[in-house]
Amino acid sequence: METPMSSVVAINQRARSAAQKALRRHAVLEAAETYFLEVGYEAFSMSKLAKNIGLAKGTLYLYFQTREELFLTLYEQSLIRWSQVFIDHLSDAMTSKVYSQILFSTASADGTFLPLLIRLEHMIEHNVAIPRLISSKKVFINQVEALAAATSISLSLSEAQAIEVVKTMGVLLIGAAQGDQGPSLDHEELPEDVQNLIASFSSEPLFIKNAVRIIEGIRTEAVSKI
Repeated sequence: METPMSSVVAINQRARSAAQKALRRHAVLEAAETYFLEVGYEAFSMSKLAKNIGLAKGTLYLYFQTREELFLTLYEQSLIRWSQVFIDHLSDAMTSKVYSQILFSTASADGTFLPLLIRLEHMIEHNVAIPRLISSKKVFINQVEALAAATSISLSLSEAQAIEVVKTMGVLLIGAAQGDQGPSLDHEELPEDVQNLIASFSSEPLFIKNAVRIIEGIRTEAVSKI
């Protein structure tokens, strides 16, 4: 793994002031994300990360108390980053299908976001301090509100409907992404019936089909109550 020169300088500098510590922490996160994109969740090692960036492992734990706290921070960064990209792609009066397609494509394009999202509740959040978990939930709430505000305009929904859509899309996205965690069979010779079965469970069309159903269901439910 090659760490950007600016990050190497920031990491290797002795951090005395609060500003220097913040700069070093940012540099560690940059190096950690690069490393994560290379090796993935299971193979990620704090010892190897420390060695890669020239820090003592103990120094690394001054910034992140556990491996999962580091992952939680990377998740927050990727959530904020993806949310902004997604919102930037939205426009007024979109169809449910186009909205769903953009949501899936932008989320999939961020190599950090989905792999951490699918492990968030069952793995990452179980090994962080409660105050840190609470601060993370506040980040999530802020992003849901921002996404819902943009969704409300794009899909012509009420605030409550838009929040329901955003939360439900998150659950659906986790399910779709988990379906892609199996071994890749792209270069294998498979019987036609097996190929058809795998294609029928492809995450993108499944996500879009069900996302459209959910959005239209939320819209219809609101109309029926009038």
